[in-house]
Amino acid sequence: MNFYKNLEKALTITDISIKELIVNESLEFLQKNTPTPLKEVKVFQNPSYSAICKIVPPKELPKRRDLSSKDGLKALLHSIAHIEYSAIDLALDAVYRFEEMPNEYKIDWLEVASDEIRHFKMIEELLKLLGSYYGELSVHKSLFEMAYKTNSSALNRMAIIPRYFEASGLDVNPKIISKLKNYKKNPIILQIIQALDIIYIEEIDHVKKGDKWFKYLCEKNHLEPIKTYKNIIDSFNLKSRANMYNIQARKEAGFSCDELVSLGVKECK
Repeated sequence: MNFYKNLEKALTITDISIKELIVNESLEFLQKNTPTPLKEVKVFQNPSYSAICKIVPPKELPKRRDLSSKDGLKALLHSIAHIEYSAIDLALDAVYRFEEMPNEYKIDWLEVASDEIRHFKMIEELLKLLGSYYGELSVHKSLFEMAYKTNSSALNRMAIIPRYFEASGLDVNPKIISKLKNYKKNPIILQIIQALDIIYIEEIDHVKKGDKWFKYLCEKNHLEPIKTYKNIIDSFNLKSRANMYNIQARKEAGFSCDELVSLGVKECK
């Protein structure tokens, strides 16, 4: 199979079933083969979802309404679907773009892409129950833009996407679940909570994989991980937001107490 050309296709189409097929075929291929490097790695100017979603600046996104209302749940689920869809392509791009990385790295991120596809399909089904679909509401492309900015550095990509943005999801997810539990008499809200519970548990593993490969690259380049991570997020003008950290989840994902304290956590045990 033409491994990287297949990934190019997956990164430029919107059909989730075809993305899933390519991920499965690519995982099977990597069990016995090492891909032939591409002569030219493409830089994508637009995310694949631009074909089905209206993209607006983040400040123009619709506000999340009362979670007890149908419109509020639609807005919530649509925003989660967008994160999951974006995460599919981010995982695929991590494999496609950094072909110098070991096969184990490629397998890890294809497995993440497979998880994200499953997450997206769960949320998409819930949107359908509400009479909605992915693409009905406007979206932003902040994650795509950050991936674009880290195209030339696997170290920066691992620091910014899984260790910063996906780790931030670990902070936010339990808070959303807690709010939804106020309305759990609504059967669809129970289904949403169940889906978010699954996503939360599996996202810990995704951040852990990002942590693993970030530290691998630090060791390979003789860099101290804690200082290097702090320098990278500072260089991208990203705030640590330590007051919002889910400390236990971040520790499970590979962050040490020393690092969490260096990022602003008051106490870590």
